[in-house]
Amino acid sequence: MRHFTLYLWIGLSTFYSCTPKEPSAYKIFKYNQASGITSLDPAFAKNQANIWAVTQFYNGLVQLDSNMMIRPCLAKSWTFSEDGLQITFKLRTDVSFHQNEVFGDSTRTLNAHDVVFSFNRIIDEKVASPGSWIFNNKVDPSAPFIALNDSTFRLNLKQSFGPILGILTMPYCFVVPHEAIAKYGKDFRAHPLGTGPFTFKVWEEGTALVGLKNKNYFERDDVNQSLPYLDGFKVSFMESKKMEFLSFMKGDLDLLSGVDKSFVNDILDENASLKMEWEAQLNLFKAPFLNTEYLGFNTVGKDKWAKLKAFRQAVNYCYDKENMIKYLRKGVGFPAVNGFIPKGLPPYSNRESKGYNYNPEKAAILLQEIDYQGQEVVLNTNETYKDMALFIANEAEKVGLNLKVEVVQPSLLRERMVSGQVDFFRGSWIADYPDAENYLSLFYSGNGAPPNYTRFANENFDQLYEEAFAIGELENRLSIYEKMDSILIEEAPVVFLYYDELIRLTHKNIQGMKPNAFNALNLKLVKKY
Repeated sequence: MRHFTLYLWIGLSTFYSCTPKEPSAYKIFKYNQASGITSLDPAFAKNQANIWAVTQFYNGLVQLDSNMMIRPCLAKSWTFSEDGLQITFKLRTDVSFHQNEVFGDSTRTLNAHDVVFSFNRIIDEKVASPGSWIFNNKVDPSAPFIALNDSTFRLNLKQSFGPILGILTMPYCFVVPHEAIAKYGKDFRAHPLGTGPFTFKVWEEGTALVGLKNKNYFERDDVNQSLPYLDGFKVSFMESKKMEFLSFMKGDLDLLSGVDKSFVNDILDENASLKMEWEAQLNLFKAPFLNTEYLGFNTVGKDKWAKLKAFRQAVNYCYDKENMIKYLRKGVGFPAVNGFIPKGLPPYSNRESKGYNYNPEKAAILLQEIDYQGQEVVLNTNETYKDMALFIANEAEKVGLNLKVEVVQPSLLRERMVSGQVDFFRGSWIADYPDAENYLSLFYSGNGAPPNYTRFANENFDQLYEEAFAIGELENRLSIYEKMDSILIEEAPVVFLYYDELIRLTHKNIQGMKPNAFNALNLKLVKKY
């Protein structure tokens, strides 16, 4: 019966989506997930494929909008205690779990006890969630999560930690009912049951995942219309990027996330904009993606030059970021001229501090000041970033810098970064949660490697980092983050390369696709015509 149901729904969605130009009785949004999905349990939402899927079935206390601001969701409001150790959430009382046999083929209203249960699952060693780290050394170990009553939930912190709200937006923190865990156990991975905009229909692993509109969903749009607009969604699992691209161009997929380098020149021009011949048929969405690419120095390693601030600054000045993005990134990305906190995350937009622009003359002067005479410095990278490393090495040579590029297997390079065996290395940091603290933590001396691969230590930076912990509201922490990033620019423990950018393509009959800097996929606001 399961296979019959699957093929029926695959057939329906295929029939109603032969081409984006044809009217459709059912509005089914279709996308492909080449890497596959391993679990539909939020406690295991550790990668983009899983995150995109569970986002359609579940909700958390809070959520992010397209501008990366934290907004209410299951919680309608929250307050911090004066000492910052408690956050009290008032929950909505009009939210129900999806209809399911665990409720006697009915539904049940969500309450604060569900939040307690869900958060305890994350830290339960028996569950072994990869997200257990999110509460490590942050929550009160004796009583971290409390339901004061059905509509009031309290989170108790071990010490004040302002970025905790950002952590609560992570899919790990989506709320699940205890009845479903009791019935399905580990097989809950294939029986998602939440409060989200879509209900689970069927998942045939490696073939298709289908979700249907939740007709009782609690959120409404700005004109009080019920969400979601779509009748459902379907995920396919084509592993071939070529097949995915051709399926999208044919109209069998509504979304193409990223453009494989094999086809990028067919669609985009040198500025990563749509070529004129596609403007009438496709929508292009470009947005900052929370990833900072960098080259890191081991500031306490064996190489004496990596220990010298002037040398590190010289490397930052010696290459042209604009040309690097133009020729090596096909125009995708933003020059990292404003520190380590990437574009798309506050306080980037109102930042006054400026970083390093192309200035070979300044680089040469700095090298003269430290009496650098062309000694070899090894830059460790992996094969994927070899071209970028060679580009920088060639640029460096013009000012007298002698950088030797050594290509290492990714796992071996990471191992050497952790142990401190490399003094100059390529790295990147993708945000785990929407707070600049996540990036600044890479340079706090109290942190080991990971994340502090550079072994950077600065007393003023550490003091500001600890001071920011005590401030609950993000807006009040931004000026401190600004000061910390300015210290990083001055001390240059890294070479600031670029801030990443995401690209999405849809057909013209798709509206409401607003990706945020996490590359999230939230289909509740998407319309298909």
